[in-house]
Amino acid sequence: MARGRPRPPMTLTAEEIDTLQRWTRRPTTAQALAERARIVLACASGKDNSAVAAEARVTRQTVGRWRRRFLAKRLDGLLDEPRPGAPRTITDEHVERVIRLTLETKPRDATHWSTRAMAKRSGLSQTAVSRIWRTFALQPHRVETFKLSKDPLFIEKVRDIVGLYLNPPDRALVLCVDEKTQIQALDRSQPILPLRPGQAERRTHDYTRHGTTSLFAAFNAKTGTIITEFHRRQRAREFRRFLDTIHARVPPRLDVHLILDNSSTHKTPAIHRWLARHPRFQVHFTPTSASWINLVERWFAALTDKQLRRGVHRSTRELELAIRRYVEITNHHPKPFVWTKSADEILASVARFCDRISNSGH
Repeated sequence: MARGRPRPPMTLTAEEIDTLQRWTRRPTTAQALAERARIVLACASGKDNSAVAAEARVTRQTVGRWRRRFLAKRLDGLLDEPRPGAPRTITDEHVERVIRLTLETKPRDATHWSTRAMAKRSGLSQTAVSRIWRTFALQPHRVETFKLSKDPLFIEKVRDIVGLYLNPPDRALVLCVDEKTQIQALDRSQPILPLRPGQAERRTHDYTRHGTTSLFAAFNAKTGTIITEFHRRQRAREFRRFLDTIHARVPPRLDVHLILDNSSTHKTPAIHRWLARHPRFQVHFTPTSASWINLVERWFAALTDKQLRRGVHRSTRELELAIRRYVEITNHHPKPFVWTKSADEILASVARFCDRISNSGH
């Protein structure tokens, strides 16, 4: 014989079922609300409180509470009730005003808002302004740069180069080639104070120049190895010498696909004649204002971060020796940069960005 009070039937409308199922699947739903929705769906399937509690890993009292709340208030019964506490002092109008001022105006004495300036303008506390900005992901102190390529062959060039990265041809090398020019050999005007516990490394803000050098580099997109050469200047004749170096270093049985930017030194008649005499070399030019598509630029960024930015060199010879050591380490333990986005994904991202800035109202 069954004991206890009889449970009222749990019947759901199609709309309620759809809402409850959406709450259980949606990634942004609070975990507590998703759990309550699963409990109600299980109760509606005819299971008793004990079975639902075991399945949801909660107590029978919890299942009973949400069953009663749903029967009394339906979907609204599963939502959290207002908590006791001090009344809210910052209204929706206050929040809207802060957001509008942040997005549509500027302070008279600055190019962007600070929390203190906005607090003074809006009449709220600095903490309240900071909390509103965090909630709506507003960061007036930050700025990012961008530049869209105006190359009429942008789409074709992107598909060509990304295709080489994702599906490299057989019996061929894909080399990303460029020059890092005017690398300065810099020494600090006074000795550097080394790192110590509780104290960062310290150096003078001024420096002494000891000459410059230019680094020519060809990055193997598949293996991550690098071919480099130093020259004092960046001209077509130096670039032609570097092409001779690449020709000597790459086995003659392999074709070579060169990814180059649109520098004038890469397009002189002398370079055209050199390429005509070496038919295994095929050139692929990046779109204008799109150096990000050339993987050697990523290697240059790593070189700058690990060797150049904080390096101290008293001559160009010291500078070139430091770079050669880094190149040797790179070639001894090469790590290629893995290209992940397809050409369609890149073009779709550019299209979304263009649409956003076209409809920004500026």
